[in-house]
Amino acid sequence: MTDQTSNQMWGGRFAAGPDAIMEAINASIGFDRRMAAQDIAGSRAHAAMLAATGVISDSDAQAIREGLLTVLSEIEGGTFTYSTALEDIHMNVEARLKDIIGEPAGRLHTGRSRNDQVATDFRLWVRDQLDAADAGIVALLRALLAQAGAGANWVMPGFTHLQTAQPVTWGHHMMAYVEMFGRDLSRVRDARARMNESPLGAAALAGTSFPIDRDMTAAALGFDRPCANSLDAVSDRDFALEFLSAASICAMHLSRLAEELVIWSSAQFRFVALSDRFSTGSSIMPQKKNPDAAELIRAKIGRIFGANTALMMVMKGLALTYSKDMQEDKEQVFDAADSLMLALAAMEGMVRDMAANRDALAAAAGSGFSTATDLADWLVRVLNLPFRDAHHVTGTLVAMAEKRGCDLPDLPLADMQSVHAGITQDVYSVLGVENSVNSRMSYGGTAPAQVRAQIARWKEKLG
Repeated sequence: MTDQTSNQMWGGRFAAGPDAIMEAINASIGFDRRMAAQDIAGSRAHAAMLAATGVISDSDAQAIREGLLTVLSEIEGGTFTYSTALEDIHMNVEARLKDIIGEPAGRLHTGRSRNDQVATDFRLWVRDQLDAADAGIVALLRALLAQAGAGANWVMPGFTHLQTAQPVTWGHHMMAYVEMFGRDLSRVRDARARMNESPLGAAALAGTSFPIDRDMTAAALGFDRPCANSLDAVSDRDFALEFLSAASICAMHLSRLAEELVIWSSAQFRFVALSDRFSTGSSIMPQKKNPDAAELIRAKIGRIFGANTALMMVMKGLALTYSKDMQEDKEQVFDAADSLMLALAAMEGMVRDMAANRDALAAAAGSGFSTATDLADWLVRVLNLPFRDAHHVTGTLVAMAEKRGCDLPDLPLADMQSVHAGITQDVYSVLGVENSVNSRMSYGGTAPAQVRAQIARWKEKLG
């Protein structure tokens, strides 16, 4: 494919081919070749519609269909030759189609433009990524549910400020991430429903005078309906921005969980052991088992955030309709999608394989005066103290235990009564971590019965 071929594709307006610098800045084939399958699907739907409406002959449509299948097989087989001179995947496919079937290839572009063609291809590609993200999130949710079910009644410390706060259960902590990724799943599905409109047939920006059937092409490509405004159809990239926005929030959740896995798998915590499949060793320290997969997830998230910001910056100053700036809409989305899918798969594997250390979790749950709030609640509930007074009494008892180097359940009753005479032996019934978590029966609380109810709800929801 020569520059002369490129000139023919551009049309008679340009007498000479672009120089090397212009070719380099103008070409997108280096990255938009990833949309080859979507481009050919769109062209097949368009050609079938053109034949059905009488715009082109059935024989031309048949030749186009068979030629496009040949092009697709060459691309999938790795024998297709891409040309930078032809700028993008759309022109590369069309030029090869002409090589294969000759004159009928020139009729394929009737009633459409590269503007609506690329908008359609890109929507199809992003829709595929939303479907892939959906599957990845569901797999991660199932892995988290399995962990939650296995440890629904295992006690562990709950943290605020990364300081021991109150006892919770392992299952409850896992279910917190189920809720987070569940919202991500909702966002992905919501975005897919909103973006599922077809730009094909909007042409350059104003529609076309040919008697096309946009409902037919929309249905053939799995869209719910055609885009209702041709100007918006070719200039909209909200679908890509919404994908990046949903991906960014999901990525943030992945990074938070990755951070916890890094902390929990450390020798200082020993809350979890990650499998060898998602860990590496040290080149000089044989005792090390590094949570590299979690660390890389935590780092890759920045690429997704950056893509979201980059595309916002591309789109923020563009007047309607299409501008060449919009060629910069794809690389960031491609990279973000790759990073998200890899991070989801790695996190699902880590969560599925990891082993929680029940003994270490329980030991940590009972440290750091984690049942202090239970003591304050008992003073309110049993002795009818105002909560602020109960808070003060509890704080005094915590200081006493801290000074003696023991925890609250280890304080003798007489010492507790020296702070408040009304305290009775019954107070010890709330100072154990097991009693603490079992008492948190409010909806959404950490009590094992509540955790199991939430697990059942989510399993039913996922089917």
